[in-house]
Order: sequence, then C-alpha cells, then structure tokens
Amino acid sequence: MVPIREPKTYSILLADDLTLIREGLAALCLTHPNLRVVGQCSEGVSALKQIEANRPDVAVLDLNLPDLHTLELVRRVREANLPTRIVVLSTKQDRKTVVEALRCGVNGFLLKSAPWTQLMEAFDQVLDGGIYISPEIDLNKILGASASGEKEDPLECLSAREHQVFSLLIEGLRNKEIASRLELSPKTVDTYRASLMRKLDIHDLAGLVKFAIRWDLTSAGGKTRASSA
Repeated sequence: MVPIREPKTYSILLADDLTLIREGLAALCLTHPNLRVVGQCSEGVSALKQIEANRPDVAVLDLNLPDLHTLELVRRVREANLPTRIVVLSTKQDRKTVVEALRCGVNGFLLKSAPWTQLMEAFDQVLDGGIYISPEIDLNKILGASASGEKEDPLECLSAREHQVFSLLIEGLRNKEIASRLELSPKTVDTYRASLMRKLDIHDLAGLVKFAIRWDLTSAGGKTRASSA
C-alpha cells in the first residue's frame, strides 16, 4: 500500500545558473499551495551551503552547476546524511549520465524539455520515498535490459570520476576550471583526462569532442568547444 503523506507545505530549493529558469520555476511553485520556495541560487557551492543550513524537503538542481559539480554536491549531501530529496534537471539523457546521477544518490532525474506536470509528478514520487526518471528516458537501456544487438554504451568503461571529467571537458571547460569544479588538483584532472582518453582510444581533445557529438553526448542545443588545458 502506497503511504499517504500528511498535508503540509514542502520547502523547495532551486539552483540553476540561468536566472530565467530559476525564476520561472519559482513562479510555477507559487501556483501550488503545498510548495514554498525557501531559496534560489546559481552555483553549486551556494546550493550545498543552503541545503546544509536549511535542509529543504526537495532541492531542484541543474546537472551542470558552476563552482561545484552537481554530482559532487549530491555525494556530499548523501555522505552527510541530510534528508533533502534531490531532483536534477538535465539536457542529457545518455545512459552513463543517468546511471552516475542515480549512483551518487539523486532521487529524480528530469529532462529540461519536460512539461511542468512532470516536475509535480517528480515531487510527489520523491517525497513518497521513490525515484523519478523522465518518461522520455528509456528505462530498459538505463537498467541494462536493452534488446540484443544494440550498440554497447561507449562510456561504460569509465569510472565515475573519469565520467565527470569527460562531461566537463566536452562542455568546454579547461583543466583548471574542472579542477575547481570537482575540488581536485589540476594534476589529478590531467591523470583522469589521460586515463579516459586511453580507455576510449582518443588522442586529443578535438577527437573527444567528435566522439561526444557522434554518440549524442553533448548538451542539447549547446555548443561544445575544444579547449586547451
């Protein structure tokens, strides 16, 4: 039997580096009598501080927050045993990205192209203790039950850290920027970068970008630039 939540007002934190998206989500939350936006921010570090200080019921986070990588933020929230449920908003829907997000402890994975009603469905499900994934994402692929004969996930060989570095590289960030986002040393980022390129049999950043485009791993509508370290 599905537990029935007692009627109450749920606190919501919104974090996205685009003000229009944040304010749009806040305005939509205002139309729901049981939702109260208790904070807005544009960076990962600020989002983490607000979660630690205010412990909102749900934090809605862009998957690619600046300053502190969103999945690193999620990992820290889970390590601290904070009760906040986390829903990430993403333009990506490749298997590796979704799987890594779930492994880090997100409660919901919602595509930015989704309608408002899906965010409400996500809130209901995660507040009831469940996991929500946008219906547009093929769960068979996510769970590894895809039909035989499909192409193998090319990123399956990467570790969680290597995948984070890969994702930021194809977004156009330089090594020092990646080191700052993941709170690693530039030398450690260099090591992860060399390792992931070796595993993918790619020898330069331009090749990495071409690989990402070929496998549709770049952000929808975004521009990927090949940057030097």
